[in-house]
Amino acid sequence: MAHEEDPLEHERASWKPSPGLAVAVSDPVKTPDLPPHRARMTDKDPVAMKRAVRTIYTLFYLSVAASVFSVAAYIIFPIESGRIADIRYNNLFVGLGIALALLALGIGAIHWSKAVMSDKEFIEPRHATRGRDSTRESAVKAFADANEESGFGRRAMIRNSLFAALIASVVPGIALFRGLAPQNSPTNAIAGDPVALLSHTMWEEGMRLARDPEGTPIRAADVTLGSAMHVIPENLAEMGHDEGYLEEKAKAIVLVMRLLPEQLVEAEDRKDWSYDGIVAYSKVCTHVGCPVALYEQQTHHLLCPCHQSQFDVTRGAAVIFGPAARPLPQLPITVDDEGYLVARSDFTEPVGPSFWERH
Repeated sequence: MAHEEDPLEHERASWKPSPGLAVAVSDPVKTPDLPPHRARMTDKDPVAMKRAVRTIYTLFYLSVAASVFSVAAYIIFPIESGRIADIRYNNLFVGLGIALALLALGIGAIHWSKAVMSDKEFIEPRHATRGRDSTRESAVKAFADANEESGFGRRAMIRNSLFAALIASVVPGIALFRGLAPQNSPTNAIAGDPVALLSHTMWEEGMRLARDPEGTPIRAADVTLGSAMHVIPENLAEMGHDEGYLEEKAKAIVLVMRLLPEQLVEAEDRKDWSYDGIVAYSKVCTHVGCPVALYEQQTHHLLCPCHQSQFDVTRGAAVIFGPAARPLPQLPITVDDEGYLVARSDFTEPVGPSFWERH
């Protein structure tokens, strides 16, 4: 019987690699060895090592001094004084002190790791972790080796200066918390009571409404439909930037808007608080005191950009969205004999945030 030849077998037997064709070889891939260790100058020269150590703890103690300086600047230039110079110098020197403290601390730590700590390369073998005594002993040895390599336990000056710098670095932040407490003002007889301080502003009966910041009085005829104006008391502009100007402006700042009179939904006891569709509301948000400065002409909504509280101007600046707890205080207004907008009285409630206890 004739044997039938397998064509595939013949093809495999006659196959030869083409010239230039790369043939894969199943040799194992070897992990390249680590490069030779290069000793640092501090490893070779004891004088260089001592110099590096001195530099490190000097930087750490410089960080301590800068932290103390920032606290001293906070005390020397009290922001609660209200003086522009104190506020500027407080921000400048407190900021510089904190920046220098953190910068010196960071540079010292980096220089320590680069010049003093052991920089020898090593390979850590991985193995199954077992909860045995030997595992715990290995962990203890690892910490001991790290302490030996870093010199943390042996180099007392570096260790102590690092601790001092870390502790001192948080002191300026703690000192700044003092500014959050109610401050007593020697120029105010009712100092210390935020409700009393915010219950009275510069507005009084007959006080003209003026544009911010130039202080130009505003005629009712100049307030166009759909407009919004930032307004201050007329006599506030006469103060210039004397002591107390910023505090009084922060309390008295007002937004004036004009709507169609029929669009206003007013309470019976407030129908005479507006004039021909012109209304005035405090610009200080009743959430945390941010400036309410965005007016949506079509919806008649006021928006606080800090936390998105929204107030409806057509309904007494009632809160319609966001975290604000109460409507914006309304300033009663009318016009004088010359057609200028004037206040009927001061605000009838405290302006500003609602998180203080109010009567």
